[in-house]
Amino acid sequence: MREPHNVSDDTPERSVLARLILPDTPAPADPLEELHGLATTAGTQVVGELIQRRASAEHGTYLGKGKVEELRLLVEKTKADVVIFDNELTPGQIRNLEKAIGAKVLDRTELILDIFAAGARTYESRLAVELAQLEYSLPRLKRMWTHLSRQAMGVGMRGPGEKQLEVDRRLAQKRIHDLKQELGKVESRRERQVASRKEAPTVSLVGYTNAGKSTLMNALTAAGVQAEDKLFATLDTRTRRWYLPHWGTVLLSDTVGFIRDLPHSLVASFKSTLEETRQADLLLHVADASNPNVFDQISAVYKVLSELEIEEKDTLLVLNKIDAIKSPAMLNRVLDRYPNAVPVSAKSAKGIEMLTEAVGEALGREFLDLDIEVEPGDGKLLAYLAAKGEIVSQHYGADVVKVRVKMPVAAMGPARKSAVSIRPAGTGTFAPRDAAVEPAVDTASVDTPATDVA
Repeated sequence: MREPHNVSDDTPERSVLARLILPDTPAPADPLEELHGLATTAGTQVVGELIQRRASAEHGTYLGKGKVEELRLLVEKTKADVVIFDNELTPGQIRNLEKAIGAKVLDRTELILDIFAAGARTYESRLAVELAQLEYSLPRLKRMWTHLSRQAMGVGMRGPGEKQLEVDRRLAQKRIHDLKQELGKVESRRERQVASRKEAPTVSLVGYTNAGKSTLMNALTAAGVQAEDKLFATLDTRTRRWYLPHWGTVLLSDTVGFIRDLPHSLVASFKSTLEETRQADLLLHVADASNPNVFDQISAVYKVLSELEIEEKDTLLVLNKIDAIKSPAMLNRVLDRYPNAVPVSAKSAKGIEMLTEAVGEALGREFLDLDIEVEPGDGKLLAYLAAKGEIVSQHYGADVVKVRVKMPVAAMGPARKSAVSIRPAGTGTFAPRDAAVEPAVDTASVDTPATDVA
């Protein structure tokens, strides 16, 4: 018997991009460049663009009446399947636009959620994306049932559309509740996992999407992680060991990139995935120095870090893709604003040695590797060292408790006041209680290969 032959249409959807620019909204030279990248990442073929500058958005259709008609004609001419807005639209505006132009309409948030859904690989990221999608869709359920009309009016006599809407809303709310509970468990596990990782200081890569974080991670650790020239190529956290000369091994993490107007629901849902960033000792903020909108992208990243309540963490700005800069004046313009930034090219490895030295210096400023002797009865100081530092080893003697600990410089006050003695780890000379302590230097020369870290 002949097997049935299934024919599938692999032709990508044809999309038209649209954006309304309001007076208080800064717009780059090419206002639709980023949306074009998002639409391409989502798998559509961009066949047309439309931009309107207006004093305010039209209540019903967002665009003005004339532009809606122009959009309809553009969709008809290009045979587009979907119109993607670089704005956030209300459910009513989406519904009205779809009726007026005869094509599916997506806003910026829904497009980003779709890209995240397609790229989610781990159980944790799939949970986060599903939660964000449901929270976005819940107030929009009504428009999904507009094809069902009420058959009767009055209490207890609602038609099938209203009944189905109520059923769907209850199911969605139940699923949202379940997802939040499950993500809460995942977040707690992740916090314990990251907090229990005492083997080395942690450094986390953050930055605008497609700034080259994964390529930089490969250059620093030979990790071989996926690095593609597209938006949101990385959604899941990857951690590798990175050897710093004259310092030792640190743990380097790469996670999801940020973007302008990143949906709040996604930021909240991905908090557990970003736990590595929240608990890192140092952030490497990777920016694409060749992008004309680099200042706006840097600001967008700091805005997301503020939402995550980690904007005050020690951060080193890394200006990547300097090999793609055509004019030295462009790089100098960025360095004039951020003079402490480190220019590199992850692709050609230019500036990597300078970055490695800068990271070692930054970690050395913040952390001290110490041998501290504590009186056996001073349980308060022992508890303080465990809470504020990383206990490497602890030995009880007859007269003192010998503790090796990695401590933040800012937390050294109580130790200097109460400890019997403090010295740099591995040295034999004791320091007085109130003496300043210099960080110990690790002269190990054996490299540590990049490996997966649980």
